[in-house]
Amino acid sequence: MTDNDGGVTLPTRRKCGAMEVHRKLLTESESYRVARSEIENQTIGLESAAPPGDRGVMTIPVVVHVVANTAEQNITDAQILSQIEVLNKDFRATNTDVSSVPAVFEHLVGDARLEFRLADTDPLGRPTNGITRSRTDVREFDQDESVKFAESGGATAWPAERYLNIWVCKLGGGLLGYAQFPGGPAATDGVVITHTAFGTVGTAAPPFNLGRTTTHEIGHYLNLFHIWGDDGTGCRGSDEVADTPNQGSENVGMPTFPHVTCNNGPHGDLFMDYMDYTDDAGMVMFTRGQVARMTACLVGVRRSLWTSRRAAGEAFAVAAPVAVAGAGQPTVVTTGSGRMDVFAAGADGTVHHKWWDGSGWRPSQSGWESLGRPGVAAVTPATDGEIAAATPELSVRT
Repeated sequence: MTDNDGGVTLPTRRKCGAMEVHRKLLTESESYRVARSEIENQTIGLESAAPPGDRGVMTIPVVVHVVANTAEQNITDAQILSQIEVLNKDFRATNTDVSSVPAVFEHLVGDARLEFRLADTDPLGRPTNGITRSRTDVREFDQDESVKFAESGGATAWPAERYLNIWVCKLGGGLLGYAQFPGGPAATDGVVITHTAFGTVGTAAPPFNLGRTTTHEIGHYLNLFHIWGDDGTGCRGSDEVADTPNQGSENVGMPTFPHVTCNNGPHGDLFMDYMDYTDDAGMVMFTRGQVARMTACLVGVRRSLWTSRRAAGEAFAVAAPVAVAGAGQPTVVTTGSGRMDVFAAGADGTVHHKWWDGSGWRPSQSGWESLGRPGVAAVTPATDGEIAAATPELSVRT
């Protein structure tokens, strides 16, 4: 099968570039090596913490950067929305094809309690639909990261601590996509998907037209390795997840159950997992162990992705501060990075303060910190984005 913008043969076998990016960073960047070691140590501790079912659903804001050399590559909003729909089903284990998991593996299926939405506010606080569109003279990109910078024909990332950046473009060399593991440079943090493997409509082409390439790459972005451990057929590699059977190399196409490798009979490989290499129709699940690893990533190194929005309003709605006697309407300030400060003035002129730090209210759910009497009857927002009372001591920069 060929595409419509150059007659190039479309990929028929899955190819992911995430490990190449990972190994390159390990070779070239000492800070990445240190960060990866710290993240893995942190993961070990966090995986044993409360299971995902003990928390609410995490919502991650997404920005999709469409980088197009032709009209066909400039995919429609509908195609982008179809991908978001797939992600929200796959990560909640509500996809209908999860029913194809063999009975012996059904107990392993995990719900990540993770949802995705297109961003509604851009980095400057302006309304957005979460989609950027850039015209490029580059005919096709590879995993050299050039698609992530406007000066090299791509689109510059939005702040990685607040958004999941997804770039959609034409990738060459049969590459379907790649991701950056947590711990890498912020400027290149995110996921890249070729335009013929994104979503379920428009340019999405079989056998990669069910949106599973993006599911797979976001798995890497949330610290999941390939299920076979990337050691070829050696049977010694590990994906660092206990409940995924050891297997020899990747599975491609549409395998038949059971497929036994590495003495893992009688049930064999978990080839229906999103982190294997099958066609889109063949991958339908994450395991509970993979969910625990992703959760460790989300409450650890990628915490600001979901706490920044929660701090800005969602958490306030469920944990609104107790009213100060005689006080007027509280003033709320958020930095957009997991921090919200609330100031209220009492009838006696004293100012009270509490804050959300990304995990809870401080000094307590119902308590307030007294800031004393600043000599004014209220705290009002200044035009430069600061909360300012009449004294400098009460200025808090956003």
